[in-house]
Amino acid sequence: MEPRIQYATASDGVKIAFWDMGEGPPLVYLPGIPWSHIQLEARVPQLHGGYELLARRRMLIRYDPRGCGSSEREIPEPSLDAYLLDLEAMVSHLGLETFDLYGLVHSGPVAIAYAARHPERISHLILWCSYARAAGVYDSQEGRAFRALRDQDWRIYTEAVAHILLGWSAGELAHKYAGYLQECVTPEAARAAHAAIEAFDVTDLLPRVASPTLVLHQRGLAFPDVAIARALAAHIPGARLAILEGSPGVPFFENTDAWARAIFDFLGEGEEAAARAEAPAPGAFRTILFTDLTQSTALAQHLGDAKAQEIRRAHNAVVREALTAYAGSEIKHTGDGIMASFPSASGALECAVAIQRAVAQRGDPNLGVHIGLNAGEPIAEEQDLFGTSVDLARRICDQAEGGEILVSDVVRQLVAGKDFLFADRGEAALRGFEDPVRLVEVRWQ
Repeated sequence: MEPRIQYATASDGVKIAFWDMGEGPPLVYLPGIPWSHIQLEARVPQLHGGYELLARRRMLIRYDPRGCGSSEREIPEPSLDAYLLDLEAMVSHLGLETFDLYGLVHSGPVAIAYAARHPERISHLILWCSYARAAGVYDSQEGRAFRALRDQDWRIYTEAVAHILLGWSAGELAHKYAGYLQECVTPEAARAAHAAIEAFDVTDLLPRVASPTLVLHQRGLAFPDVAIARALAAHIPGARLAILEGSPGVPFFENTDAWARAIFDFLGEGEEAAARAEAPAPGAFRTILFTDLTQSTALAQHLGDAKAQEIRRAHNAVVREALTAYAGSEIKHTGDGIMASFPSASGALECAVAIQRAVAQRGDPNLGVHIGLNAGEPIAEEQDLFGTSVDLARRICDQAEGGEILVSDVVRQLVAGKDFLFADRGEAALRGFEDPVRLVEVRWQ
């Protein structure tokens, strides 16, 4: 069912189209300037499905920015302040006192500016694949080439935008999405919007953001790249950074489950699960994951202590980013590895795959990680987990080579029917276990 489109009037008289769905605390989902059309996107299954997912736990509010979609098209020259008027129109029309705010890509600076100016209203701030200063994005070689293409051929330009947003392997899906983009805005309005976007710079406002902030990014996105996301998170006090694997700049076309877990955990929907992970009740069923640096002792001998410590820090950063994205809880640091706990086996496996892919993408021959997983009912005591299920996960990790993920057969059975590829490694005699244990490799490449 398509949401009912309504209109609010901004303080400068511009009519802004919006809809809302769901119940619960309000979440204002800013438009992807200038690619927004709330009437047509209801017919894009991936987009509509993503909105319905959010609306299960929030009152979701979506609107088109001025000059785009179903909002008023004939407008004065857009600007950051003008886009803020669109948001304020929603807030005033709906009588929102406090709300969560989600800014994606080019609407991120709008969200940052509003959060800095109205800290009392923003419960949580989420920034998806965004930035603080547009010049840092458009000054790249890719950005300059993209801008030139926009001014030369509108159809090819929208095809390129669609492929960047959905990934270069999207094929026919990207072609259909390009058609949707062409309906969102006219070429002239898109040029005006991008002229405004290229002037966005909210760098000075970052220290004034007082709301809890989550910076979410796709590792494979060409621009803005991961370095910009890291810098953004570093300059917002207390911001949390989560890097998801993949390249699409639209969250609902890939890794939707990981995206949703990161969002809901941050918004507080995962607090109950997090509390169970921090202090599970005796007998609670968990999936245990161990990581370990490959040949860690040799690293110090060959590279020196300082360089070896850099490798350890890189390992810790990769693992902790993945734990954040996949709702894992770090139990303890083991010196050259990390032990973590998950409420679900599929989440643990997705996290393990994300870790290995992130390590591979770094391309550092000195950074190798082996991972082992098992599931069972560990004993919880003093913020730690103990028992046979934990010991087995540790031994399985020891059996893995660099770049491998090994799991127990229990884990494989728990995720039967899910999209994982396994290879049976046969039975192995593990220290401390009388009977041989069947090991299974997860093919993650």
